[in-house]
Amino acid sequence: MTDASASTALLTDQYELTMVQAALRSGTAHRQCTFEVFARQLPPGRRYGVVGGTGRMLEGLEQFRFGAAELEYLRRESIVDDATLQFLADYRFSGDISGYAEGEAYFPHSPVLKVTASFAEACLLETFILSVMNHDSAVTSAGSRMTLAAGGRLCLEMGGRRTQEHSAVAAARAAAVVNFAATSNLQAGREWGIPTVGTAAHSFMLLHDSEEEAFAAQVQAFGAGTTLLVDTYDVEAAVRKAVEIAGPELGAVRLDSGDLVQQAHDVRGLLDSLGNQNTQIVVSSDLDEHAIAGLAAAPVNSYGVGTRLVTGSGAPTASMVYKLVERADADGRPVPVEKASAGKTSIGGSKSVLRSIGEDGRAEAEVISAEAPVEESGYTGRTLQVPLVIGGEVQPGCTGEEGVRRAGHRHRASVHQLPAEARRLSSGEPVIPTIFA
Repeated sequence: MTDASASTALLTDQYELTMVQAALRSGTAHRQCTFEVFARQLPPGRRYGVVGGTGRMLEGLEQFRFGAAELEYLRRESIVDDATLQFLADYRFSGDISGYAEGEAYFPHSPVLKVTASFAEACLLETFILSVMNHDSAVTSAGSRMTLAAGGRLCLEMGGRRTQEHSAVAAARAAAVVNFAATSNLQAGREWGIPTVGTAAHSFMLLHDSEEEAFAAQVQAFGAGTTLLVDTYDVEAAVRKAVEIAGPELGAVRLDSGDLVQQAHDVRGLLDSLGNQNTQIVVSSDLDEHAIAGLAAAPVNSYGVGTRLVTGSGAPTASMVYKLVERADADGRPVPVEKASAGKTSIGGSKSVLRSIGEDGRAEAEVISAEAPVEESGYTGRTLQVPLVIGGEVQPGCTGEEGVRRAGHRHRASVHQLPAEARRLSSGEPVIPTIFA
């Protein structure tokens, strides 16, 4: 993330600007065009993806301006000519953007975003849009599997130290979209109102002359309801000391190493025997969806997830692309266009999408149409594309704290509508097929 007043216009690749220069010279820069964002396939073994980053992208779009500092850099480095600099100085996105609501499940070829504007306006946004959507959708897709595996237990995002500092803030927001209950990242808490958590690390335990002193200092500072880290030395001894110091009001103990399943059972039994039936157990230590599922039978109350979440649990990008699918001809008439490169094909025409729903209320297919409105395809269900930007104006409810809350609600409803197979962590094909109608 950057400061709210900072320009996002140089978060891009040079060829976006040089294409605009060439298009201005050829007279095609102002042709009306539609670009679509989609992934040709899901990461291996994934059964669905989750759209993430839409709200963050829209927040950045409002700051996509070429100010004096940006223009001076482009001029000094001779990136583009004077005519292009003048175009950039006046740049304001004035087109339309529609797409899947943030938090929605998506599948291969789902047009999760559709950008309609002049070529020059839309072309400039390619790298910025993809960098946001690919990163955040990788985190939401991994995080969704984790919250499903948790089976209603809380998941807490703790990955800030395992990724680049600005990516850490974005990842914390993406985790909230898929219903992680809190984050350790204070910047994410400040920007989007996400609840924050955190107490002490092993260094705090090692700082003190004894574990008892460390526990006592923490309880004195934060009250008995705090969470005490009990695996610095001997877990059983630490739990006994924690209960002795904090009493029955001890909020939680955290386990961060070793055999978490066995330790959780041992610690639960010990806490109960000491009268601390209400003290919860938090586990961390490089958890992923598979480790979380393996802890399902253990007496654990919440999971602290870091490295595997912020790196997409083996799929650090959603591999989304931004492709021109329709342009106006010299007379202003829309013409479908498509890429025919081997292995990198695209399908021409501006798409509409419907998720086919069966009589049992479960999703059956992703139905995509470029020939006619998808409602005329013969399938029944719910349409997926919603307006995000109209005439350059970001629509209400898509950004800020409200955008995160809405995305969380949409994610819960979307995943609930998928077939039960979506919850399987074993490798498999997408849980519903993509159909071109």
